[in-house]
Amino acid sequence: MAQIASALTEKPRYAEMTAMERRRNVAAYLFLLPALGFLTVFVFIPLIQVVYYSFTDYDLLTAPQWVGLTNYSNLLQDAKFWEGMAKSFTYLLVTPVLIGVSLTLAIVVNRKLPGIGIYRALYYIPVVISTVAIGMIFEFVFADNGLINGVLREVGFIQRPIHFLTDPDTILGSIMAVTVWRGIGYYMMMFLAGLQAIPEELYEAAAIDGATRWQQHLYITVPQLRPVITFVTVISSIAALRAFDEIFILTDGSGGLLDAGLTAIFYLYRQGFEFLNIGYAAAIAVIFTLITLALSVVNLRFLEGN
Repeated sequence: MAQIASALTEKPRYAEMTAMERRRNVAAYLFLLPALGFLTVFVFIPLIQVVYYSFTDYDLLTAPQWVGLTNYSNLLQDAKFWEGMAKSFTYLLVTPVLIGVSLTLAIVVNRKLPGIGIYRALYYIPVVISTVAIGMIFEFVFADNGLINGVLREVGFIQRPIHFLTDPDTILGSIMAVTVWRGIGYYMMMFLAGLQAIPEELYEAAAIDGATRWQQHLYITVPQLRPVITFVTVISSIAALRAFDEIFILTDGSGGLLDAGLTAIFYLYRQGFEFLNIGYAAAIAVIFTLITLALSVVNLRFLEGN
């Protein structure tokens, strides 16, 4: 009872603030206002609009007409959308490859050697190259008379060229390889930052106990990098699901022969910007966002649980 009475008679914390504290609080909120304004204009309002448009028939030329759940009902029966979702989930195979290769490279370049910074920069270069330039590079690499087919012919592995970007069986895998090549340097830097935060004494103690380099990485590096691995897994999975640039550039905006590279995001683009079915595209965006959020939660629960 005494505690309740004390709480009732106690002055609010705001009333006890000095003028200086109040000015600091006001200044803090003023600094936050530009960011909040930016988020409101470019994130919150568009998000609300997308949800609203998903319940309408809208083509940018006429006023939106409310249709309720019609778009969602049609979407559930749209075989092309679910085919695109299957390709999007297939695209998730780049995530374990990215994690394994980028972590290995981070371990390799996490050494105090002369010129090691040059190697780190070289691995990071693909991250800053524009998508258009990457498309031009890999159109040459994957061409029938390009680099890969030329090398395979020289070593006698093939007699006829592999049609990497025109064969429906190889289009998606070829584009996924480009995504891996482009993302390795980005995730390598994240792992490198995590590696440099691990105390060197742990490795020295393990070496004294007779642990091999492999055992040191297995029992020290991986557990210590667990938060980084979780973060990289989540953001790389999201990036894989919404991959668009590489597909658009390498298929010349068509999605590939027989729609072999038509992921859910590309299907959303086609409905919204080619067919002007804005309401239907908005419904795809809402469903896709919910699926992405669910996958992120599953990833976090699974990785944190292990």
